[in-house]
Amino acid sequence: MPLFFLSTAPPPISRHVYIPPSSQPPSLPPQQQQQQQNLKLTTTSSNNNNSPLLACALSCPHFESCSGCTHEFNLQRPIIVDEATNFLNTLGVKDFTFDTCRLWGWRCRAKLAVRGSSNNPLIGLYQEGTHNVVHIPQCKAHHPNINSAVELLRQGIRELNVEPYNEDQGTGDLRYVQMAVTTHNTSLPQSERYKQGKVQVALVWNSRNEISSSSEKLKNLAKFLWRNGGPRSDIHLIHSVWANFQTSSDNIIFGNEWKHLLGEQDFWEHAGGIDVSLDPSSFGQANTRAFDSLLRKLQRYVPYGASVTDLYAGSGAIGLSLAATRKCRSVKCVEVNKESRPSFEKTVGRLPNHVDSSISWHHADASVEPLSWLFGSDVVIVDPPRKGLDASLLQALRTISSTEKKAKSSLDSLLSKEKEEKRPWVIRAKVGSVQIKSKTPYEDNQSLPQTLIYISCGWERFKQDCRSLLSSRAWYLEKAHGYNFFPGTQSIEVLAVFRRAEVTKKKKPKSKPGKKKKKKDKRMNYGVDLA
Repeated sequence: MPLFFLSTAPPPISRHVYIPPSSQPPSLPPQQQQQQQNLKLTTTSSNNNNSPLLACALSCPHFESCSGCTHEFNLQRPIIVDEATNFLNTLGVKDFTFDTCRLWGWRCRAKLAVRGSSNNPLIGLYQEGTHNVVHIPQCKAHHPNINSAVELLRQGIRELNVEPYNEDQGTGDLRYVQMAVTTHNTSLPQSERYKQGKVQVALVWNSRNEISSSSEKLKNLAKFLWRNGGPRSDIHLIHSVWANFQTSSDNIIFGNEWKHLLGEQDFWEHAGGIDVSLDPSSFGQANTRAFDSLLRKLQRYVPYGASVTDLYAGSGAIGLSLAATRKCRSVKCVEVNKESRPSFEKTVGRLPNHVDSSISWHHADASVEPLSWLFGSDVVIVDPPRKGLDASLLQALRTISSTEKKAKSSLDSLLSKEKEEKRPWVIRAKVGSVQIKSKTPYEDNQSLPQTLIYISCGWERFKQDCRSLLSSRAWYLEKAHGYNFFPGTQSIEVLAVFRRAEVTKKKKPKSKPGKKKKKKDKRMNYGVDLA
């Protein structure tokens, strides 16, 4: 799946706020101090003793020019939380909770444009509505080590005379950089792992491949980063250096070719109780701490021993965490981006020894014949992009009750003709799949899911999908929780739990004896012999 560069950050109710000591903001700049004095400071403790401060300020010097964050104050509770609370209240969810998560230094994955000149490189985000890059060396959303790695990269660009990309002319060497922080280092105490995170640097080079006139500059830049930020430097900052090759003139960040240059090849994070592998080409959550909190909550709604289908699965972090923590009978992950497969295979290799699930990953589009993916599942999990559920999948979920019998007969037909399968999308899914069989023999499960867990990063589309699911009367909304995945923005990540609604068959009214007799007499009058 191509990745696009966005000029803004990607797009929340219990009222306690956790502010990690290491993430406390610095003093406000002078121009913001008056605004801060005018804020009402409210607390949530019933006894008003030692209550956390709710009026949390971004305190970022780049706020007015950078497009990444959209509001400065009350980071712990964006305005959209009130809208979400009211909306979900109307649907019967009276106990909506919101986890504020980490408020500063939360972003562990950043894609940044590189522009300017070799003497003065600009590394940051586009200014709102333009393609002018704003340099953001003191970004308060970034993990601090991302800012340090960016500064080290700027030094290398200047020393080695590396030319930043010129969008108008299509010239230059370095187009973008992706910085990803791993905070999973088991050699460190738990309390130190986040602070001591190491940065994987992926350089997007303006070339078709590593054989080009500027390839020597690329190698030298990688060596500079490793020499000055690797394990033998004064400050070990860099985890690894990768190169991606891209010559497209549009806004697609990454090309199809990747090259590992220096450092560790495997990148690990710990989320949802398992070690998760993330290649630079695969999707990874920017806010790893918030994602871990969401996974821990999600696990509570999946019964032990359930069969799970994970749609829009990426590298399978959600499904595999359930295999480990809920002892699932089967976990089926479906993902359209084939680049996620290597990360999935590595993650499976690190699952705890006690995991005895039938696990599979399929390179397929969940919108094509979605019922075939839903069959055999007790729980289906959907984690779509901001555009929401594909129309065909949404329709399959809406009509799941009425089509159950028809779908079962269709599945039996498909299974009987499996050997002569000719549909290209099915063949591709099989060729690109990964299968790990369980050691325990289980009977085939041909049920349809009774639980739907929807993870949404697009609030407006979630509302539409939610209304559509509920209006079908096939589902009801049981629980919903919000997460502050992107503090400083008006966005909210929602974990919604739907359950299948019971379908009650209408009983035919019993006929009165008198009416039966009348009907009998009537038929006899027409010469009908009932003997």
